[in-house]
Amino acid sequence: MTTTEMETRSFEADVARLLHMMVHSVYSDRDVFLRELISNAADACEKLRYEAIARPELLGDDPKPRIALFADAENRLLSIEDNGIGMDGEEMTEALGTIARSGTRAFMERLEAAKGGENAELVGQFGVGFYSAFMVAEKVEVISRPAGSDEAWRWSSDGKGSYSVGPAAIGDAPPRGTRVVLHLMEDAASCTEPHRLERLVKSHSGHVPVPVTLVEKPGAEPREIADGTALWVKPKSEIKPEEYTDFYRSVAGQYDEPATTIHFRAEGRQEYTVLAFIPGSRPFDLFDPDRSGHMKLYVRRVFITDDAELTPRYLRFVRGIVDSADLPLNISREMIQQNPLLAAIRKGVTSRVLNDLAKLADSDAEAYGRIWENFGAVIKEGLYEDFERREQLLKLVRFSSTTPGDKPRSLADYVNSMKEGQKAIYFMTGDDRARLESSPQLEGFKARGVEVLLLTDPIDAFWTANAPEFEGKPFKSVTQGGAELADIPLTDAEAKDTPQAPAEVEGFLAFVKETLGDDVSDVRASDRLTESAVCLVAPEDALDRQFERLLSAAGRLDTASKPILEVNPRHPRIAALAKLGEGEPEFRSDVAHMLYDEARVLDGDRPVDAKAFSQRLARLIERGLSLK
Repeated sequence: MTTTEMETRSFEADVARLLHMMVHSVYSDRDVFLRELISNAADACEKLRYEAIARPELLGDDPKPRIALFADAENRLLSIEDNGIGMDGEEMTEALGTIARSGTRAFMERLEAAKGGENAELVGQFGVGFYSAFMVAEKVEVISRPAGSDEAWRWSSDGKGSYSVGPAAIGDAPPRGTRVVLHLMEDAASCTEPHRLERLVKSHSGHVPVPVTLVEKPGAEPREIADGTALWVKPKSEIKPEEYTDFYRSVAGQYDEPATTIHFRAEGRQEYTVLAFIPGSRPFDLFDPDRSGHMKLYVRRVFITDDAELTPRYLRFVRGIVDSADLPLNISREMIQQNPLLAAIRKGVTSRVLNDLAKLADSDAEAYGRIWENFGAVIKEGLYEDFERREQLLKLVRFSSTTPGDKPRSLADYVNSMKEGQKAIYFMTGDDRARLESSPQLEGFKARGVEVLLLTDPIDAFWTANAPEFEGKPFKSVTQGGAELADIPLTDAEAKDTPQAPAEVEGFLAFVKETLGDDVSDVRASDRLTESAVCLVAPEDALDRQFERLLSAAGRLDTASKPILEVNPRHPRIAALAKLGEGEPEFRSDVAHMLYDEARVLDGDRPVDAKAFSQRLARLIERGLSLK
């Protein structure tokens, strides 16, 4: 930006929409703005500390980071000032005129859908940062001077669709860093009251690693209200639960309570401190395609980056910090991922998080159940991606199943309740539990009281395809290969296993196979059907049918396998059709294709040829009417 005058620009569309909602909505708690602005100021100070490692001249004669609040009740002004890295005009436009975070649209849709007091929770939960200032201010000014620069810049907006940005007089700017000036709304005048500001800072921002001072009125001496001691360096015995919660809310950008807190210091070959949290609710970007982690890396309390991938992607919901005593301070952000020390830290952090989850699952099943409900679908990604920890993860996973009740089942629960003669852990994948529960493929298992895991997350089709096992028991899809139910007795003592198909049924099945031709790989009598006439299964050496659907939809499968049509030889309709013999060839052909289409519909697919299906159905109806 080279102009010497203030330039007016329109906000990015998403920002304008967000600001409109925030300005014209009623919030039950608007105090989140101060936490967000102080957090931004602390980040600016931390960024300067990092840059000053290579360029110490940036600090000049003011090496200690600080944040100051200036209250002016008479003029209804509140300023938040830091001596951090600062911003130039282009950085202001990028940081304050656009929203770079993915998932913003999803946030705003939820914000619009929320009513009343829910809005305040959402604002904090989604961490809208700087824009929260417009909940209390009718106008916001930002004056900034970048570290090491002789120029200053000003940004100004009333939050109504546009902003102005341009050069500012050096005398109007802080010596270094950024000053945010809030022209408070009339109903927010109490935000200048010293006791309220002090209470808000101590309750919401007392953990920030930068001292915070308060100037109660113009001309008054600054008074320290937060000492800047990093919370994670304090002994756990000296930290109150509410301090952990406040730190979590700041580092996570959420406004809920953490589900669990993990705070430890590792000593030995590597020394580092970890303060991590598992959120009490789902972050809005949990399923962001980037799947990036949200752990901040410090080296000896100097902020390095929040992009160090300190946990695997399937633990991306974990929020917090890692402070290393061993990593070099001058390491570049680009090279940090290749550092072997960081790899060791990542391994240690991951193991500790999984161990703590396992302990929680053993000690408080209800609390762990809430975590699993929020993040189970993400944790299961590790079963596919992290072979080294698969056994550990299999002990953590919970599943819905055909067992009565809504309580999720562990694999240990499943194995302990396996039936006599059962050799595998049976599962079925799909996208809807109700449809899975009504699937004909389950009938033979239900008749024997065999529990089947009902897996409805997309990732389930992938990790089960890797043929894992648990405690020596392999996983087996009920829609793939043979059911292998012959060794498991029926629960009904009077029921009998499926006998060998009568000769006429065998002949009918051979006719159906010949008629369907290349549509199927085989037609055979089923031992998994007890009520339905037909179903489809995948061949033993082919992909599970749900996995195949997902790969086809993603364009990653050129040719789908041909399914097997299984027919219930004891079903009255099949027995009656088999007895018709070889008469009426057109009718028998229609029946063969209709049985295949029926199986496809039961499997959640459409008939192969909708027009041909309609014509066959019409002919069958006409034949039925003619027999009356």
